[in-house]
Amino acid sequence: MNKSGLYSFYNSVFPHPMEVFKKEISGFDKVLDVGCGDNSPIQYCNIPFSVGLDLFEPYIQRSKEKGIHDQYVKSDIRYANFEPDSFDLVICMDVIEHLTKKEGLILMENMGVWAKKKVIVYTTNGYVSQDEYDSNPLQKHRSGWTVPELRNLGYDIYGMYGWKMLRGHKSQPRYRPHMAFRVLSDITQKITYRIPNYAFGLLSVKELSDAENNH
Repeated sequence: MNKSGLYSFYNSVFPHPMEVFKKEISGFDKVLDVGCGDNSPIQYCNIPFSVGLDLFEPYIQRSKEKGIHDQYVKSDIRYANFEPDSFDLVICMDVIEHLTKKEGLILMENMGVWAKKKVIVYTTNGYVSQDEYDSNPLQKHRSGWTVPELRNLGYDIYGMYGWKMLRGHKSQPRYRPHMAFRVLSDITQKITYRIPNYAFGLLSVKELSDAENNH
């Protein structure tokens, strides 16, 4: 088996979290990406129309250069405003931990109003310290979120990136050699996907009911 074949086989046994995300996002025509940054996973998905919302101008410009979104809105996500049911799906990836708990709760309530069918939120499991970088003060972490908190908000939770203790900054392996611990992390992903309390990251998915759509 050549290197390409081995890689494909490995991914079939231990799917990358991106594959889980792509499955959750498929079938939606109009998507809002809250706090889109400069490297949104939307670029790997076949979305007919997407809007990127971010405040940091350098990230917006880099995202535009990559052609990730069809439209961009420069705004503080805490004060952004869209009409109810403006999007089929609203995603918020690696963002709510940059807000205070109160701000995050308000944002998630707003996303449930803007979305017609589904809201997807990804965040680390609990508080993970991070200071600002990229000359962007918005990168500082201000809160941590747990499985019970997110479930109480109506989300189904899936554990991402394997056992929490094996990952660190930017979801990268905490220990060396990195490749060995990446493989170990992928193996534990088989367990933590269904037992998210022990996972490094939390993919939270909320299907909106008809009652919730009558805001």
